[in-house]
Amino acid sequence: MRHRAGFTLVELLVVISLIGVLLALLLPGVQAAREAARRAQCVNNLKQIGTAILAYEGARSVLPPGYVARWDPRVGEETGPGWGWPAMVLPQLEQQPLFDHIDFSRGIDHDVHATVRSTILGGFLCPSDEMPKSWMATSGSVAVLHDVIASNVQPICEVPGSNYVGVFGVGEPGVDGEGVFFRNSSVRISAITDGAGHTLMVGERSTLCNLGRGRATWLGKVPGSQFWSCNFAGTNLDPDAGGACVTEDGSGMVLGHSGEGRGPSDVYGDTTQFHGRHNRGANFVYCDGHVAWLSGTMSPRIFKAISTRAGHEVVGEGL
Repeated sequence: MRHRAGFTLVELLVVISLIGVLLALLLPGVQAAREAARRAQCVNNLKQIGTAILAYEGARSVLPPGYVARWDPRVGEETGPGWGWPAMVLPQLEQQPLFDHIDFSRGIDHDVHATVRSTILGGFLCPSDEMPKSWMATSGSVAVLHDVIASNVQPICEVPGSNYVGVFGVGEPGVDGEGVFFRNSSVRISAITDGAGHTLMVGERSTLCNLGRGRATWLGKVPGSQFWSCNFAGTNLDPDAGGACVTEDGSGMVLGHSGEGRGPSDVYGDTTQFHGRHNRGANFVYCDGHVAWLSGTMSPRIFKAISTRAGHEVVGEGL
């Protein structure tokens, strides 16, 4: 009677060990390859967005507004409607049916836009980030006393997530910016005297911005909405916060700025800055349509310079 040859227990353990070693060697390479693919998709998203914006400009001789809003001097507040530059270029992104569902005379939060607000657009989401596909826009106030949060936050409406915001400039997003997108802006390419190839147009924002408070949407600025940046227990999270939470303008939903002396992707930046998930840097599309990755360790002076359209700064090559 012949016995069948087989593995001994020792041989089986050796084989399992070798398989484990091989997997340990291969896993980082697989992960790196997957991240490279995700980063390439993010770059492609920005290329498509840049092409759409320039197509809009080619048809109208002006860039889309950062967001559209009326000003009520009686109460000193904006009254909407709030639609931002991404909504304006939907036809150029092959989203004409969605564009046709928007009543641009009514606010983002109006009931008629419930379907629009529930529409998730993959081209506005970076696959490397965990940006919620939808999140709640809110208003109200937040205060911190002895590290205890006291809030009076009121929900407004759910909005679809986005990882891409327009470049407002250096200062906090508000009325007039030094960049190419701000409230009711109508910037022409000819007005970008710093050079279209040296001026940022749209950049990334991830959920890690402000240590997990980063949010954005492709809709625009929801009327009455606000952001918050917080600084707890001496973390110096937000240099303007003074150890507490500060209110950020809701236009940060669709716009970002480069101020506060930090480069892109600094986790201690406030919620209206830029942040990417690609090797401590962020991708940006410039006003001539090319996309580049900017390191989080780049000079803040240069970062601010390329965020302005007509600052007349001298910026070298190789960015």
